[in-house]
This record gives sequence, C-alpha cells and structure tokens, in this order.
Amino acid sequence: MWPRLSRVFRSFFGFFISVAENPEIILEQNIRDMNDQVPRMNESIAMVKANVTLLEKEEAKYRHDLNDLSSKTKSAIQAGRDDIAATFAVQLEQVRSALARTQGQLGNAKAAYEKAMVVKQAFMREKERKTREAMQAIRDNHRSQWQKKVADAMEQFEVAGVSQTHDEMVRKIEEQTAVNEARMDMALTNVDQQRFEIEKEAEKIQANELLKQFKIEMGMVTPQPGAATPDKTIGGREGERTV
Repeated sequence: MWPRLSRVFRSFFGFFISVAENPEIILEQNIRDMNDQVPRMNESIAMVKANVTLLEKEEAKYRHDLNDLSSKTKSAIQAGRDDIAATFAVQLEQVRSALARTQGQLGNAKAAYEKAMVVKQAFMREKERKTREAMQAIRDNHRSQWQKKVADAMEQFEVAGVSQTHDEMVRKIEEQTAVNEARMDMALTNVDQQRFEIEKEAEKIQANELLKQFKIEMGMVTPQPGAATPDKTIGGREGERTV
C-alpha cells in the first residue's frame, strides 16, 4: 500500500513541478518580474534625485549665509567693531566649512544620480531585449505546439486512421476472394469429377448391353423371359426379326 501511495504522491508533485518548469510560464513570469522592477527602480532614483535637490537648496542657503556674514563682517570692521566682526568671522568660517561639506555631498549625490540613470537606461534596454526574446520564444513555442498537434494528428491518421483501415479491409477482401475462388475451383472440380464418373458408368453400362446383344445373336446367351429383344440384329441382318 505504501509504495502505491508513494508513487501517487511522487506523480502528484511531479505534475506540479513539470507545470512550474513550463518554459512559457517561466518566461511570462520573468517579464512580469522585470516590469515590477521598473517602479521600484524609479522610486530609488527619485530618492537619489530628492537628495540632490535638498543638497542644492542647502548649498544655496549656505552661499546666501556666506555672503550675508561676509558683508556683516566687513561692515563691523568698517564701523570699528572688531568684537562683532570677530564673531561674524567665526560664523563665516563655520558656514564655509558647512558649504564645503555640502558641496562634497552634492557632488556625490549628483554622481549617484547620474549613475542611477545610466543603470536604469541599461536595465530598460536589457528589459526590452529580453522581453522581445521572451515574446518571440513564446510565439515559437505556440507555433511548435501547433505543429506538434498537427504532427500527432497526421501520425494518428497514418497509423490508426484511414490508411490502416483501408489497407486492412482491402487485405481482408482479397483473402476472402482468394478463399471463395479456391472453393469455387474445388466445387467445379468435384462437379466435373462426378459427371466424369457418371459418363464413365453410363459408357460401361452401354458396353455391357452391346456385349450382351452380341452374345444373344451368337447364341451364346439365352435371352431372359420377358426381356425386350432388339428389333434389329447387329452386323447387317436388317429386316429380319427373331422368332
């Protein structure tokens, strides 16, 4: 019982594995997977682009602060307020440091964005190429399946269809014809043999009767009472009747 159940389960799982490994189904799933990756890639690129935008705004702010502090520092110096000018100068140095850091980050963000766009373009080209190949393979598979069905139908037609039935029926008729002809020949042979035997027996009877007549005429045999006597004798005694 267990081996039978094991075979059933193996065949059951084997069926689903064979269905899952259908090339056409796998190619269609690959196309869906590639299409699903496009929105995720666009979302990632959008995040990189947003980072670039934020860094550009931050850079613009630092540049504005840098110009403002530079003007204030110069004004304080001109006014003779070195203490205020020193404070502005410290703040100016901090803004310059922040601006340099922001510019570095902005450069990296722009490079990342450009690289992401290159990767996206390469991915889209590859996706389009693989999609075309997959669709062509699917069409080829459909054509192959149709050709297989036609070939199976033709093979069935040749093996178990009209051709086989036609040949089989012709052979049977030929066999029956041969048997009937043989029976007819045997029947005709039997009829000819019977007729030959009858004719042979009739000739024998006729010969015996002739011989008997000869013997009567020669007086070698006495006619049986009541037996019919011939009207004519044999051997040229015409016109005479026996007494």
